[in-house]
Amino acid sequence: MAKGEGFERHRQPWTADEIQKLHQLARKGMAMKAIAKALTRSEESIKDRAKADGLTIAKLR
Repeated sequence: MAKGEGFERHRQPWTADEIQKLHQLARKGMAMKAIAKALTRSEESIKDRAKADGLTIAKLR
């Protein structure tokens, strides 16, 4: 993997499947980083989507 290439799929639209998975993981109280990894999206993307859907994501302390 080249430098700068993360697992982020830049500006890809969310699929219904991904949204469902995000909701599930958020309800389980999974941390932002873990959700981002599970959905192969950036934490920023997860945060934006969660906010749009009115979800709260557990913050790691």
